[in-house]
Amino acid sequence: MDSQSLKALIRAHYQATINGYDPSAIDAQVAPDFVDHTSPGEAVRGPRGLKAQIAGLHAAFPDLQVKILDMVAEEDRVAVRSRFRGTHRGTFRGILPTGVRIDVTGTFIWKVEETSGRIKERWGMLDQPSLMRQIGFL
Repeated sequence: MDSQSLKALIRAHYQATINGYDPSAIDAQVAPDFVDHTSPGEAVRGPRGLKAQIAGLHAAFPDLQVKILDMVAEEDRVAVRSRFRGTHRGTFRGILPTGVRIDVTGTFIWKVEETSGRIKERWGMLDQPSLMRQIGFL
């Protein structure tokens, strides 16, 4: 895939999983052996694991939206710096809803499988300390 196609895939993935919340799109975008190395604890694996992760985020932040601030693609990787905004209306990692509006940034690297054109791996860092401070945990 060329860099523009890689970027288009990742943009569509953010749209389908966060902004538009269409979990069915994950099956077409994510490889069966997908691994999210970002997840706390045990890594999220496959489309089913990713769907569960996204469902949990939307349960905690039902109005969650992401804006891509920067995106760079090379070979089979896409790097994204993004901003996440939403309202804490459900339990998040054991923290009861606060009604607080969150605004945090993150940087993620996505690996796309060349043969299938699907997302195979993700690594990243969300500004967890800022998120926890905003919802009153820190």
